[in-house]
Amino acid sequence: MMNNINKYKRCSYLGAAAGIILTVSSCVPSLSEKAVSKEVPGDYHNSQDSLASKTFNETDTSSSALMDWKSFFNDPHLSALIDTALENNQELNITLQELQIAKSEVQARKGEYLPSIGLKAGAGIDKVGKYTREGAVEENLEIKEGRNFPDPLPEYTIGLNAQWEVDIWNKLHNAKKSAVMRYLSSIEGRNFMVTNLIAEIANSYYELLALDNQLQIVKNNIEIQERAYRIVKLQKQAARVTQLAVSKFNAEVLHTKSLQFDIQQRIVETENKLNFLVGRYPQPVQRNSEDFAAMIPKQIDAGLPSQLLQNRPDIRQAEYDMQASKLDIKVAKARFYPSLGISANVGYQAFNPDYLLNTPESLIYSVAGDLMAPLVNRNAIKAAYKTANAKQVQAAFDYEQTVLKAYIEVANQLSKIDNLKKSYDLRSSEVDALTESIKISNKLFKNARAEYMEVLMTQRDALESKFDLVETKMKQMNAVVNMYQALGGGWKN
Repeated sequence: MMNNINKYKRCSYLGAAAGIILTVSSCVPSLSEKAVSKEVPGDYHNSQDSLASKTFNETDTSSSALMDWKSFFNDPHLSALIDTALENNQELNITLQELQIAKSEVQARKGEYLPSIGLKAGAGIDKVGKYTREGAVEENLEIKEGRNFPDPLPEYTIGLNAQWEVDIWNKLHNAKKSAVMRYLSSIEGRNFMVTNLIAEIANSYYELLALDNQLQIVKNNIEIQERAYRIVKLQKQAARVTQLAVSKFNAEVLHTKSLQFDIQQRIVETENKLNFLVGRYPQPVQRNSEDFAAMIPKQIDAGLPSQLLQNRPDIRQAEYDMQASKLDIKVAKARFYPSLGISANVGYQAFNPDYLLNTPESLIYSVAGDLMAPLVNRNAIKAAYKTANAKQVQAAFDYEQTVLKAYIEVANQLSKIDNLKKSYDLRSSEVDALTESIKISNKLFKNARAEYMEVLMTQRDALESKFDLVETKMKQMNAVVNMYQALGGGWKN
């Protein structure tokens, strides 16, 4: 009867202790998460002139972002550069190691909520004082058994021990899910880097083609100017012009020749930029510059703004980071609640190796459980909880900003493609007109019907217009590349 009463009291004490722990642990600060809006406009209309309706069909859901880069870029030299860069680019390879780190973090988090089991083997020796409790027990055994107790007493142990934290609040499971979200985020980060790398290589490649064409324009212009210089020198000998005209023509030739070396330096730097992106030491970049002027910018299908949420790696990365931050709040909140730990041991123990594996005499085992909750000085837990909440709000704003940035980038590129097309057509007509003006001014000058300054200015204007035309063509090609990048294309194989 008395034993039953004692058992009842012990159970009451344990229940009361557990109740106190749960009551104290339930005092969690109240924080508010930020809700995220995933709504985007239904089209890419520009508020001023509705440029989007002039560029693509608003009801067409096809997007060029779904096209892999090998199909999008049909220049074999450019494709070879991109292919090599995806293998050798150092920054990209560094990011791949970040993926391995994030993957290892997932495995580590997974291991935290699984029981840990270890094998233990040990040997020791123990000498106790005679006038201690252990010493008195040994002496009493010696008297009863009539033989000496081993002194000092050896001890040999072999067995298994296990530790397990029961994840009653899903703290450890949520931590593992958060690690998974961050791993997926790192994958999208790698995809975003691939998109940017491909776009940077393509833009640099088209810049290199433009520089080659500008260099050829300069060389052609030098020939024209040198012919005009020879003519004006003959006219000087015939006393038809003064030395001033000769000097002016000579200066113009020298000025144009200096442009040649400026362009050659820019070509070297652009080639080396491409070599750096590809991950190799400086060497000539294979290319075909002759067809640059005849290149027609690729037709881009913008699709719908809502498709950016799936196609843009940076948006997907921000979304995974946001999901991870929400799970981090749950993990931080669970630290206010009690944790339940279970430990168990089983094995053999004896003072003599000959008796070590005797069963059940040398068999030992134990099972214990403990419930622990923070009671006093919970400032660190509160701070971690508030930090997790602030990071969730931060991640939500980052997501919204990333979506807004993506939408504006596409809208800007749509407008740019449309305006560059109109600009190129006008500049092309300007080049034709100034090229014809050079012929006319030379004839008039030979017949003394035009001043030499008119010839010089016409030649300079023609050179600048040809430069501008090549520059506009490069901008057209770059706008297509940037549009492909803004839509989220390039990372899919």
